[in-house]
Amino acid sequence: MNPVELIIAILVIFALIILIRCICIVPQAYVYVVERLGTFYKVWQTGPHLLVPFLDRVVRKVSLKERVVDFKPQQVITKDNVTMQIDTVVFFKVTDAMRYTYGVENPMMAIENFTATTLRNIIGELELDSTLTSRDTINKNITAVLDEETDRWGIKVLRVELKNILPPREIQESMEKQMKAERERREKILQAEGEKKSQVLVAEAEKESKILRAQADKESEILKAEAEKQATILRADAIREKKVLEASGEAQAIEMVQKALADSIQKLNEANPNAAVLQLKALEAFAKAADGKATKIIIPSEIQGLAGIAAGLKAIAEDDSSSKK
Repeated sequence: MNPVELIIAILVIFALIILIRCICIVPQAYVYVVERLGTFYKVWQTGPHLLVPFLDRVVRKVSLKERVVDFKPQQVITKDNVTMQIDTVVFFKVTDAMRYTYGVENPMMAIENFTATTLRNIIGELELDSTLTSRDTINKNITAVLDEETDRWGIKVLRVELKNILPPREIQESMEKQMKAERERREKILQAEGEKKSQVLVAEAEKESKILRAQADKESEILKAEAEKQATILRADAIREKKVLEASGEAQAIEMVQKALADSIQKLNEANPNAAVLQLKALEAFAKAADGKATKIIIPSEIQGLAGIAAGLKAIAEDDSSSKK
């Protein structure tokens, strides 16, 4: 190979190397800030790009991912002159690569210092107790101030969190004693409330017990009265039924006697008795009347004659019996 061909080959290889180096591929979630002749040219998005040799230059490769920066603790003073240390965590992302590149020399240092000054301003308006119990409020206030101020740097502050709040050691000891005293106070209050509830429950139980006993006695008396009432009613019913049965029996007996008498009279009439038989029946009726308790008896004349006849017949019968002997 002659020298001319060698030079041409070297030039071709050099051109290929330059061409390869001029092809630039931007990865996902990144943007490249490009300058041409020392002046901002454009921002390359994801994909392949061609860099003009000796004219274009990639100044900064900017990540569009959300970033987390943990800053070292900063000394702050509260409104009641208590010095403490607070470290913060900032979550942010780049929204404008050009302003992020040319807006501030060192974005992380700028965010750290601005976070520290904002934190001092906010804590300086709060007392110690408010600082310890108002983390959410402090986080929101710092986030709002930082987001507004860093917008001109092409940065979007998503949120700021207070990671640790470290008061002085003597303050911590005082807080621990206070917390211990508060716990003891709550314990005594809970014990007192427990005893009070216990006594109330015992009193309520005794009250309910007395009420139940009174109700039981009342119901027992009511049941006794009801039982006595039912027994009286049953006895009255039994006496009434007995009298009804006795009256019914007497009525039936009288009815049977009257019926028998009527039947006897009917049979007597059917037999067509003579005068002697009628006189004999009258005598029997008189005998029954004489069995009563009357003190005076008026004897009809017909019956007197019948009585004499009966006495005569009795004497004759006695004589016959003695003669036979």
